[in-house]
Amino acid sequence: MRISGFLVVVLSSLAATLGAAFSGSSLAQEGLEYRLGAGDNVRVSVFGNPDLTVETRVSEAGTITYPLVGSVKVGGLTVALAQQVIAKALHDGNYIRNPQVTVLPLLIRSSQVSVFGQVNRAGRFALETFNTRVSEMIAIAGGISAGGADVAILTGERAGKPYRKEVDIAALFLKSRADEDVTVAAGDVIYVHRAPMFYIYGEVTRPGSYRIERGMTIRQALVQGGGLSPKGTERGLRLHRRNPNGELQVVRPSLDDPVQVDDVVHVGESLF
Repeated sequence: MRISGFLVVVLSSLAATLGAAFSGSSLAQEGLEYRLGAGDNVRVSVFGNPDLTVETRVSEAGTITYPLVGSVKVGGLTVALAQQVIAKALHDGNYIRNPQVTVLPLLIRSSQVSVFGQVNRAGRFALETFNTRVSEMIAIAGGISAGGADVAILTGERAGKPYRKEVDIAALFLKSRADEDVTVAAGDVIYVHRAPMFYIYGEVTRPGSYRIERGMTIRQALVQGGGLSPKGTERGLRLHRRNPNGELQVVRPSLDDPVQVDDVVHVGESLF
Protein backbone atom coordinates (compact mmCIF):
# COMPACT_ATOMS: atom_id res chain seq x y z
CA MET A 1 0.00 0.00 0.00
CA ARG A 2 1.29 3.46 -0.92
CA ILE A 3 0.66 6.44 1.32
CA SER A 4 0.52 9.89 -0.22
CA GLY A 5 3.24 12.36 0.69
CA PHE A 6 0.68 14.69 2.23
CA LEU A 7 -0.63 11.93 4.51
CA VAL A 8 2.91 11.05 5.55
CA VAL A 9 3.49 14.65 6.57
CA VAL A 10 0.21 14.78 8.52
CA LEU A 11 0.86 11.48 10.32
CA SER A 12 4.46 12.39 11.11
CA SER A 13 3.44 15.79 12.39
CA LEU A 14 0.75 14.20 14.57
CA ALA A 15 3.22 11.67 15.94
CA ALA A 16 5.70 14.42 16.75
CA THR A 17 2.99 16.43 18.49
CA LEU A 18 1.81 13.45 20.54
CA GLY A 19 5.38 12.52 21.40
CA ALA A 20 6.05 16.02 22.68
CA ALA A 21 2.86 15.98 24.69
CA PHE A 22 3.69 12.71 26.42
CA SER A 23 7.47 12.93 26.72
CA GLY A 24 7.53 16.65 27.51
CA SER A 25 4.51 16.13 29.76
CA SER A 26 2.38 19.07 30.66
CA LEU A 27 4.96 21.52 29.37
CA ALA A 28 3.75 20.78 25.86
CA GLN A 29 0.12 20.87 26.91
CA GLU A 30 0.45 24.28 28.54
CA GLY A 31 3.24 25.60 26.34
CA LEU A 32 1.02 27.62 24.03
CA GLU A 33 0.21 30.03 26.85
CA TYR A 34 3.62 30.18 28.51
CA ARG A 35 5.95 33.05 27.67
CA LEU A 36 9.60 32.12 27.40
CA GLY A 37 12.11 33.93 29.58
CA ALA A 38 15.79 34.12 30.50
CA GLY A 39 17.16 30.87 31.84
CA ASP A 40 14.59 28.61 30.19
CA ASN A 41 15.90 25.55 28.40
CA VAL A 42 14.11 24.64 25.19
CA ARG A 43 14.34 22.05 22.42
CA VAL A 44 13.90 23.43 18.90
CA SER A 45 13.32 21.08 16.00
CA VAL A 46 12.27 21.35 12.35
CA PHE A 47 10.23 18.58 10.78
CA GLY A 48 12.26 16.59 8.28
CA ASN A 49 15.55 18.21 9.35
CA PRO A 50 17.01 16.27 12.28
CA ASP A 51 20.31 18.19 12.03
CA LEU A 52 18.41 21.32 13.13
CA THR A 53 17.24 19.79 16.40
CA VAL A 54 19.01 21.60 19.23
CA GLU A 55 18.60 22.08 22.96
CA THR A 56 19.49 25.57 24.02
CA ARG A 57 19.07 28.12 26.79
CA VAL A 58 17.36 31.48 26.56
CA SER A 59 19.96 34.12 27.37
CA GLU A 60 19.56 37.04 29.74
CA ALA A 61 18.84 39.14 26.66
CA GLY A 62 15.97 36.81 25.76
CA THR A 63 17.69 35.29 22.75
CA ILE A 64 18.72 31.83 21.58
CA THR A 65 21.39 30.90 19.06
CA TYR A 66 20.02 28.68 16.32
CA PRO A 67 21.77 27.04 13.36
CA LEU A 68 21.73 28.94 10.06
CA VAL A 69 19.89 31.98 11.40
CA GLY A 70 22.06 32.84 14.41
CA SER A 71 20.56 34.87 17.26
CA VAL A 72 16.77 34.81 17.55
CA LYS A 73 14.76 36.88 20.03
CA VAL A 74 12.24 34.62 21.82
CA GLY A 75 12.09 36.12 25.31
CA GLY A 76 8.58 37.25 26.18
CA LEU A 77 7.04 35.23 23.35
CA THR A 78 4.60 32.39 23.73
CA VAL A 79 5.81 29.04 22.44
CA ALA A 80 3.55 29.38 19.41
CA LEU A 81 4.96 32.81 18.53
CA ALA A 82 8.54 31.62 19.07
CA GLN A 83 7.89 28.82 16.57
CA GLN A 84 6.61 31.33 14.04
CA VAL A 85 9.61 33.65 14.51
CA ILE A 86 12.14 30.86 13.98
CA ALA A 87 10.19 29.52 11.01
CA LYS A 88 10.13 32.99 9.41
CA ALA A 89 13.87 33.38 9.91
CA LEU A 90 14.53 30.05 8.21
CA HIS A 91 12.15 30.91 5.37
CA ASP A 92 13.39 34.48 4.86
CA GLY A 93 16.98 33.22 4.74
CA ASN A 94 16.01 30.82 1.96
CA TYR A 95 17.18 27.89 4.05
CA ILE A 96 13.93 25.87 4.18
CA ARG A 97 10.64 26.34 2.38
CA ASN A 98 7.65 26.34 4.70
CA PRO A 99 9.54 25.01 7.76
CA GLN A 100 7.51 23.29 10.47
CA VAL A 101 9.19 24.40 13.68
CA THR A 102 8.50 22.93 17.12
CA VAL A 103 9.66 24.59 20.33
CA LEU A 104 9.38 22.44 23.45
CA PRO A 105 10.16 23.95 26.88
CA LEU A 106 12.33 21.54 28.86
CA LEU A 107 13.29 23.44 32.00
CA ILE A 108 11.48 26.55 33.16
CA ARG A 109 13.81 28.78 35.16
CA SER A 110 12.34 32.18 34.35
CA SER A 111 9.17 31.33 36.29
CA GLN A 112 9.54 31.34 40.05
CA VAL A 113 7.35 30.70 43.07
CA SER A 114 8.08 32.13 46.52
CA VAL A 115 7.65 29.92 49.58
CA PHE A 116 8.09 31.46 53.02
CA GLY A 117 6.90 31.34 56.60
CA GLN A 118 7.22 28.16 58.63
CA VAL A 119 9.15 26.05 56.12
CA ASN A 120 12.64 24.65 56.47
CA ARG A 121 14.15 26.45 53.49
CA ALA A 122 12.24 29.56 52.55
CA GLY A 123 13.04 31.25 49.26
CA ARG A 124 12.21 31.65 45.59
CA PHE A 125 12.26 28.50 43.52
CA ALA A 126 12.20 27.91 39.78
CA LEU A 127 8.96 26.48 38.46
CA GLU A 128 10.44 23.68 36.39
CA THR A 129 7.19 22.14 35.15
CA PHE A 130 3.75 23.53 34.46
CA ASN A 131 1.92 21.01 36.63
CA THR A 132 3.84 21.59 39.87
CA ARG A 133 1.43 21.56 42.80
CA VAL A 134 1.42 23.30 46.17
CA SER A 135 2.58 20.21 48.09
CA GLU A 136 5.50 19.77 45.69
CA MET A 137 6.61 23.39 46.14
CA ILE A 138 6.55 22.94 49.90
CA ALA A 139 8.66 19.79 49.52
CA ILE A 140 11.14 21.79 47.41
CA ALA A 141 11.26 24.32 50.25
CA GLY A 142 12.30 21.56 52.67
CA GLY A 143 8.85 20.81 54.03
CA ILE A 144 6.88 22.45 56.82
CA SER A 145 8.93 23.11 59.94
CA ALA A 146 8.05 21.74 63.37
CA GLY A 147 6.34 25.00 64.28
CA GLY A 148 4.33 25.27 61.09
CA ALA A 149 0.63 24.85 60.49
CA ASP A 150 -0.86 22.15 58.28
CA VAL A 151 -2.42 24.76 56.01
CA ALA A 152 -0.53 26.55 53.24
CA ILE A 153 -1.92 29.81 51.86
CA LEU A 154 -1.48 30.29 48.12
CA THR A 155 -1.82 33.74 46.60
CA GLY A 156 -1.28 34.88 43.05
CA GLU A 157 -3.19 35.84 39.95
CA ARG A 158 -5.46 33.84 37.67
CA ALA A 159 -7.01 35.24 34.49
CA GLY A 160 -5.93 38.74 35.52
CA LYS A 161 -7.69 38.59 38.90
CA PRO A 162 -6.29 38.16 42.43
CA TYR A 163 -6.31 34.53 43.54
CA ARG A 164 -6.16 33.06 47.04
CA LYS A 165 -6.60 29.51 48.25
CA GLU A 166 -5.91 27.70 51.50
CA VAL A 167 -4.57 24.19 51.01
CA ASP A 168 -4.72 21.76 53.93
CA ILE A 169 -1.57 19.77 53.24
CA ALA A 170 -2.26 17.04 55.79
CA ALA A 171 -5.82 16.53 54.54
CA LEU A 172 -4.54 15.91 51.03
CA PHE A 173 -3.21 12.60 52.28
CA LEU A 174 -5.17 11.87 55.45
CA LYS A 175 -8.57 12.53 53.88
CA SER A 176 -7.80 11.82 50.20
CA ARG A 177 -8.36 15.40 49.05
CA ALA A 178 -5.73 15.33 46.32
CA ASP A 179 -8.01 17.40 44.06
CA GLU A 180 -7.38 20.39 46.35
CA ASP A 181 -3.65 20.25 45.68
CA VAL A 182 -3.85 22.96 43.06
CA THR A 183 -1.27 23.78 40.42
CA VAL A 184 0.94 26.79 41.07
CA ALA A 185 1.79 29.44 38.50
CA ALA A 186 4.67 31.83 37.92
CA GLY A 187 4.71 34.62 40.48
CA ASP A 188 2.67 32.73 43.07
CA VAL A 189 3.46 33.09 46.76
CA ILE A 190 2.97 30.26 49.26
CA TYR A 191 2.89 31.13 52.96
CA VAL A 192 2.82 28.72 55.89
CA HIS A 193 1.75 30.34 59.15
CA ARG A 194 2.79 29.16 62.58
CA ALA A 195 0.87 26.23 63.99
CA PRO A 196 -2.20 27.10 66.08
CA MET A 197 -1.33 27.09 69.78
CA PHE A 198 -3.06 26.81 73.13
CA TYR A 199 -1.73 27.63 76.59
CA ILE A 200 -2.11 25.78 79.86
CA TYR A 201 -1.03 26.80 83.36
CA GLY A 202 -1.86 26.35 87.00
CA GLU A 203 -1.83 22.96 88.70
CA VAL A 204 -0.46 20.87 85.83
CA THR A 205 2.81 19.04 85.58
CA ARG A 206 4.11 20.81 82.47
CA PRO A 207 2.56 24.27 82.04
CA GLY A 208 3.35 26.05 78.80
CA SER A 209 2.26 26.56 75.19
CA TYR A 210 1.50 23.64 72.88
CA ARG A 211 0.47 22.98 69.32
CA ILE A 212 -3.22 22.23 68.75
CA GLU A 213 -3.52 18.84 67.10
CA ARG A 214 -6.44 17.91 64.89
CA GLY A 215 -9.62 17.35 66.86
CA MET A 216 -7.90 18.08 70.16
CA THR A 217 -10.18 18.27 73.22
CA ILE A 218 -9.70 19.88 76.60
CA ARG A 219 -9.05 16.41 78.03
CA GLN A 220 -6.22 15.88 75.55
CA ALA A 221 -4.89 19.37 76.31
CA LEU A 222 -4.58 18.35 79.96
CA VAL A 223 -2.64 15.28 78.90
CA GLN A 224 -0.37 17.47 76.78
CA GLY A 225 0.34 19.54 79.87
CA GLY A 226 1.44 16.43 81.73
CA GLY A 227 -1.83 15.94 83.59
CA LEU A 228 -2.94 17.38 86.90
CA SER A 229 -0.41 18.04 89.61
CA PRO A 230 -1.08 16.49 93.08
CA LYS A 231 -2.84 19.72 94.00
CA GLY A 232 -4.85 20.07 90.81
CA THR A 233 -8.54 19.32 90.36
CA GLU A 234 -10.80 19.14 87.33
CA ARG A 235 -13.37 21.13 89.29
CA GLY A 236 -10.98 24.04 89.17
CA LEU A 237 -10.73 23.91 85.39
CA ARG A 238 -11.35 27.23 83.64
CA LEU A 239 -11.09 28.21 79.98
CA HIS A 240 -10.14 31.72 78.86
CA ARG A 241 -11.31 32.31 75.29
CA ARG A 242 -12.15 35.33 73.15
CA ASN A 243 -15.56 35.38 71.52
CA PRO A 244 -16.14 36.51 67.90
CA ASN A 245 -16.30 40.11 69.12
CA GLY A 246 -12.84 39.86 70.66
CA GLU A 247 -14.15 39.92 74.22
CA LEU A 248 -12.39 37.65 76.70
CA GLN A 249 -14.68 35.13 78.38
CA VAL A 250 -13.95 32.75 81.22
CA VAL A 251 -16.01 29.57 81.28
CA ARG A 252 -15.93 26.16 82.86
CA PRO A 253 -15.48 23.81 79.92
CA SER A 254 -16.39 20.19 79.41
CA LEU A 255 -13.44 17.85 79.06
CA ASP A 256 -14.73 16.88 75.62
CA ASP A 257 -14.98 20.44 74.31
CA PRO A 258 -12.68 21.16 71.36
CA VAL A 259 -9.63 23.33 71.86
CA GLN A 260 -9.51 26.50 69.77
CA VAL A 261 -6.69 28.75 68.67
CA ASP A 262 -5.10 30.78 71.51
CA ASP A 263 -7.23 29.13 74.21
CA VAL A 264 -5.82 29.50 77.70
CA VAL A 265 -6.58 26.63 80.08
CA HIS A 266 -6.15 27.16 83.80
CA VAL A 267 -6.26 24.33 86.33
CA GLY A 268 -7.10 25.46 89.84
CA GLU A 269 -5.91 24.04 93.14
CA SER A 270 -8.03 21.63 95.11
CA LEU A 271 -9.32 23.02 98.39
CA PHE A 272 -9.43 19.62 100.05
